[in-house]
Amino acid sequence: LHGVPVIVCDRPNPIGGVEVEGETLVRGFESFVGLFPIPMRHGLTIGELAHLFNDQFALGADLEVVPMEGWRRADFADDCHMPWVMPSPNMPTLDSAIVYPGTVLLEGTLASEGRGTTRPFELVGGPWVRAEAYADRLNAHGLPGAIFRPAVFEPTFQKHHGVTCEGCQIHVTDRAAFKPVVTGVAVIEELRRADPSSFAWRPPPYEYEHRLMPIDILAGSSVMRESL
Repeated sequence: LHGVPVIVCDRPNPIGGVEVEGETLVRGFESFVGLFPIPMRHGLTIGELAHLFNDQFALGADLEVVPMEGWRRADFADDCHMPWVMPSPNMPTLDSAIVYPGTVLLEGTLASEGRGTTRPFELVGGPWVRAEAYADRLNAHGLPGAIFRPAVFEPTFQKHHGVTCEGCQIHVTDRAAFKPVVTGVAVIEELRRADPSSFAWRPPPYEYEHRLMPIDILAGSSVMRESL
């Protein structure tokens, strides 16, 4: 639009470029969280996303993508022999990134996604949960590549600041088999089942969106919320 060239230095997708998961964003649910119809876990690099947005969704930018060398689609960040640089204050480790495509959905609820702890997105729960029973129910799902350990934590900021929460820590035992989005939906399902009267969806506003439900813009449509 303004004739400014855009240069993208491509980088590895830290959780690999093979697996794709989650709903494709539905028209009418576009937001700052997601503008284009791609799945939650898209499996693309930042350079591939730039080409996709520019070419398929007709942005028409003067785009140059500087390619990588040596990356294989199955590689995770630690296969690349590069230091982990936090892309966000709440993404301290590769472990956080592996579970994030699923447990980020908890931002659309009043449950804790572990912000305010040293293990954001790995620790999940709420004040109404009983840790042992909750972890047992999640382990009974038989979800691939993960086990769920009972955990008690107290966030130091954001949701339930200073309040004891019970829930679990998600331990990924096989990251190639692990399905973060499927796991995130199960985590929410069992949080709701633990006490339906205490569980609630987070109301707007959220991420500059004042009309749509936060869970819907995170998931890409209202289907997941309505199904649960």
